[in-house]
Amino acid sequence: MSAIVIIPARYDSTRFPGKPLSLLKGKTLIQHVYENSQGAHLVEDVIVATDSETIFEKVLSFGGKAVMTDRSHPSGTDRIAEVAASMDYDVIVNVQGDEPLIRPQMIDDVIALLDDERASIGTLIKRITDTGEIMDPNIVKVVFDKDGFALYFSRSPIPYHRDLFSQKCRSAEVQKRRREEVTSRLPDFQTSELLMFKHIGIYSYRREVLLALSRMEPTEFEKREKLEQLRALENRITIKIQETFFETFGVDTPEDLERVEKCLSTSL
Repeated sequence: MSAIVIIPARYDSTRFPGKPLSLLKGKTLIQHVYENSQGAHLVEDVIVATDSETIFEKVLSFGGKAVMTDRSHPSGTDRIAEVAASMDYDVIVNVQGDEPLIRPQMIDDVIALLDDERASIGTLIKRITDTGEIMDPNIVKVVFDKDGFALYFSRSPIPYHRDLFSQKCRSAEVQKRRREEVTSRLPDFQTSELLMFKHIGIYSYRREVLLALSRMEPTEFEKREKLEQLRALENRITIKIQETFFETFGVDTPEDLERVEKCLSTSL
């Protein structure tokens, strides 16, 4: 299968305007993502899809490829679908433009998942080892079947360990106290009791699936959880998962940028 990485990158981030152009170890964020993507063995090309002429010019300046897209796209998925529609690649890989810690192996892994003819989309998961992430709504959790196909993604802790988490919350304050209480107790439990996985937001799509998905209306669970991947599941589009042992996280704020820089310094 032929595969291409398309990196969606918009300028007007609400929390961090101009984020793709922010500097990290002397390079822009978007350059880190681009160069890491180029290292994947199963990828034939890498291109940035942007709504910003400034980002477009910056990518060209470091020798990368970029294309201008419609400014009105509501999501990165729609942005890459616009670009994919004019291409003939079998597999489209969506690598977020704010993921400078993405590894080439992770890209190869999601592409290889589509060797399974039953899979329409591929993505990665990682076992949760930081108990603070279990109750964090910014960490998306996932459950999957015995064949490695996703059943559901949620900002809530899933699967729900009834014996560990059971207590009804009657108010926001009680809920907050309960989260703190559960989190403080979690290290006392056996690891096997807390086998939970978080989602790593990199996707491989069969081209025709991506284009079809971009034409679908947002679904109910998608709107409630604010998770685009639920649109696929609600429309019976299969998502195959694979566990990764690489840690990565996106940059949403200037503080996140500092955190990533420390990670890069540690790995050098």
